[in-house]
Parts: sequence; C-alpha cells; structure tokens
Amino acid sequence: MSNASLAASAADFLSSFADKLPQSPSLVGLDGFVDRILHVVATRENADRYTRLTSMAEFGRRITGASGLSANFEMVQQMVKLGGNGPIMANALSAYGSPVTYVGVLGSPNLHPVFEDFARQAKVISLAEPAYTDAVEFDDGKLMFGKHQSLREVTWENLLLHIPHAQLADYFNKSALVALVNWTMLTGMTRIFEELLEKVTPYMKERRWIFFDLADPAKRTREDIARALDLIAKFQKNTRVILGLNLQEGRQIGEVLGLGTCEETHDSVAAHAAAIRAKLDLETVVIHPVAFAAAADAGGTAAVQGPFIEKPKITTGAGDHFNAGFCIGRILGAPLDISLQLGVGTSGYYVRSAKSPNVEDMVAFLRSI
Repeated sequence: MSNASLAASAADFLSSFADKLPQSPSLVGLDGFVDRILHVVATRENADRYTRLTSMAEFGRRITGASGLSANFEMVQQMVKLGGNGPIMANALSAYGSPVTYVGVLGSPNLHPVFEDFARQAKVISLAEPAYTDAVEFDDGKLMFGKHQSLREVTWENLLLHIPHAQLADYFNKSALVALVNWTMLTGMTRIFEELLEKVTPYMKERRWIFFDLADPAKRTREDIARALDLIAKFQKNTRVILGLNLQEGRQIGEVLGLGTCEETHDSVAAHAAAIRAKLDLETVVIHPVAFAAAADAGGTAAVQGPFIEKPKITTGAGDHFNAGFCIGRILGAPLDISLQLGVGTSGYYVRSAKSPNVEDMVAFLRSI
C-alpha cells in the first residue's frame, strides 16, 4: 500500500472508530517535567533580531573552541510547556478523546501552573514537585539538561500514600490503556513494576493494553536494563504489553538481549522489533526512528514512512506523540500498519503545529498526505 493510500485508510479507520475513545480511559504515569524550549544565539543584530545556531555540530565546535578559556552562550526561550514522557503522552491521548487519569510529579502542595490546562482535561494525582528540563533545540536534534531531584519521590510507598491499593487496582481494571514511561529517570520504577506484578495485575478482570517506554536507558547498567525487561515480559501474562523504543533504544535493548544491532532501514528495524518481541514474548514491539516506524506483533511486521518536515516547529515530545497515536490505534483494534500510521501522523502533526491533534485534526492531516 502506498503512503498516501495507507494514510487515507488510517483517516477512514479513525473516523469510523473514534466514537469508542470516550469509553476508552487511559491511566498514565509517573514522571512530570516543566520544559523550557531554548534556541542558542549564533549572532545578534539588535535587541529584537538574532540568528540562531541550527546545527548541533556547530554548537559542539564552539564549545570545543572555548576549551581552556571560557565562552558565553545566549539562550532565547521559545516556550515553557508541560514536559516529561508521561504528561506529553497523556496530553496527546486526552486530545484524541480518551479520558485520562495521570499520576506523576506535577507540583506539591499545588500544581505547577504549566499543568493547569492539562488538569482541566484529565484527572491528575500529583506525588511531588515536578522535575525541570532545559531543551536546547537544533534542526538536527536537541540537548536536554535536566534537574531531577523530585523524581526520587516516585516510589511504591509514596504512590500508595496518594492512591490506596484498592483504588489503584480499580484504575488498572477500568483503563483500556495503562502507560508506564520514563523508567530510566525513575529509579523507583523497577520496584513499582515488582509490586504491580504481585499485587495488581494478577487480579485484573481483562487483559488490558499496557505500554512501556524505557526512555533512553544508556545511563543505566546492563543488569538494571535486563531486570526491567524481565519484569516487563512478566506483565504479558495478565496484560497485553507494548514495548515502545526509538532507534537508539532499540539498539541498546538488542545488545542487552544478545540480538545485535540493526540498520536504519524499514526491513532491518522491522526484523529487529520482531526479534525483541520473540525474545521477550510480548504482544507488540514498536521502534520509531526519526523518518519512519516499524513494529511487530503476532500477525507479523510492518513499517511506515513518516511525513517528513525539514524545519519542525518543535521536536521535544515528538516520540511521546508517536507513542500516543500508536496506542490509540491499538486500543481501537487497528491493524499494525494503521497503528503505525496513526503514530507517525500524530508525531508529524505535532512537530508542524506544536500542539496535540484531536480526531478532526488528524483525519484532515492524514488526508492531506
């Protein structure tokens, strides 16, 4: 199927089944960030006009050139927005019409103002103050500088202080989708996985979709990563597991599992997703490089090209929007290629507009591809 015909089919599918979304709740957690999107000034003409650095390589050369000396870099703030894998994904799910319950670190005792609009669309339960990220964006990537102290508050004990066990189990039972993201930064998440496997998922009445995003695990040890993957695999007994990875994460996981690496081609990434799925015995594995996405489930593999744009308005959160769109497809019962098209479409719309699409936005966008 051509890119245009697949996009049109995805638009038709979403139009036909979107009325199910208000009856398809999502439970998402457990991080929370305040993101400042920044550009680096290359040259300044006057108080109002400047040229930005568009290349990470050029920024790197300027830093290297200052070695042994000093340098001053001016950052211009483009926006302040809610951040974190969880809130961005949850915001995108909510925009599509899935009723969202969000558990994470959004402010204490009061919500941080950046989450107030989100809290009007979703039920939010905040465990602590948010973390903070300065995202310095270039045309060829971004550098993210984080302050993560509050993430230490994401523990099983603190979770139960805010949500009694019976209520937590009820959320899991009633949700069409559970998404647990940002394992890498949340050092208490492995323990939370263990407790959920023992005390919540064995008592679920139906096998619900559950999505995991490790979120750049390179700074965690191989032993930690292997332990997390082992626990994620155990969720498959009582839930329908989706493991979401970008290309670098897919390569890291392949190395930990002894599967080797993969080339950045449709066939190679699809085969790599299938190998990870088989090794862990999961329902679905999806890998999304920048330009396309590929996935594997029990029915086979698929790969879909994304709607490329040379100069995106925003890139921070693009992967989380892909995850939301892909999961929307899964919970609505879409075939694998349609789910992938909804994923790349959601991401593509977001990087062009810097906002999360609703159903009407996405249908129109898909029909324009």
